[in-house]
Amino acid sequence: MAGARRNAPPREEVLAAAMDMIAERGLEKLTMAGLGREVGMSSGHLLYYFRSKDELLLRTLEWSEGRLGVERGRLLARAGTARERLDAYVDLYVPDGHRDPHWTLWLEVWNRSQNADDDARERQAAIEGVWHRDLVALVAEGVSRGEFRPVDPDRFATRLRALLDGFSIHVAVGLRGTDRAQVLGHVREFLDDSLLADV
Repeated sequence: MAGARRNAPPREEVLAAAMDMIAERGLEKLTMAGLGREVGMSSGHLLYYFRSKDELLLRTLEWSEGRLGVERGRLLARAGTARERLDAYVDLYVPDGHRDPHWTLWLEVWNRSQNADDDARERQAAIEGVWHRDLVALVAEGVSRGEFRPVDPDRFATRLRALLDGFSIHVAVGLRGTDRAQVLGHVREFLDDSLLADV
């Protein structure tokens, strides 16, 4: 009976519920059946929309990154020096701590990307690309204003993001000696040594 069929929740509600489950219970507890119970849908209905758990995870990451992108845009558009905004970028990039849900999801998507199709890889590259372009623009602005040394913004951004990724993985998995505060300190020291213009 069509009239008795339950309306499917908006896709964003499903993605938000998936993120909440990762935050509260960990990624290993996120199943299609469990998520279906959370949002009042069958696992079959979820599979109809998302095709696979891999697709669900990637869509959840894209949704989460969209929200972070709004926050990043707000931080980068505010008044202040390029260095102040670079510190805000780094602060947003680095996980909040061990088992940060966003980074937990990122690590799982990266792990599954070994077997991903071209479409999934392109979507992951698009997520990475917006972080990179924003960082390149910020470094270029700092160089043009004389705040930063005359570095190549693209090359510097590539290296800085590799450093941030490495440290962020350590924070997300809870590696001893690399908590969030220590990592932020290391990154600020690196930026002071490699980027600040000589006065």
